[in-house]
Amino acid sequence: MTIQSILGAIVIGAVIGVVGRLLLPGKQAIGWILTIVVGIVAALLGTLLAQVLGVETTSGIDWIELVMQVVLAVVGVGLVAGLRRGSKV
Repeated sequence: MTIQSILGAIVIGAVIGVVGRLLLPGKQAIGWILTIVVGIVAALLGTLLAQVLGVETTSGIDWIELVMQVVLAVVGVGLVAGLRRGSKV
């Protein structure tokens, strides 16, 4: 694993997290750093899930993997926002 691949994963994870946050309706009570962390985790889990299902490599853009990552980011942002909201009560 190179520095370039690690930085690429961080950038892609950040984009996935932001897209997931934008697709989730309502206001999320989490900061941008936590959104990026959720996106990185969602990107890694989405890639792992795509590998398990055998759809990680397709010609062109890996749309199935990308959709899995975004869906996981939406779920992750929702869970983290819900947990943070619940802890402030």
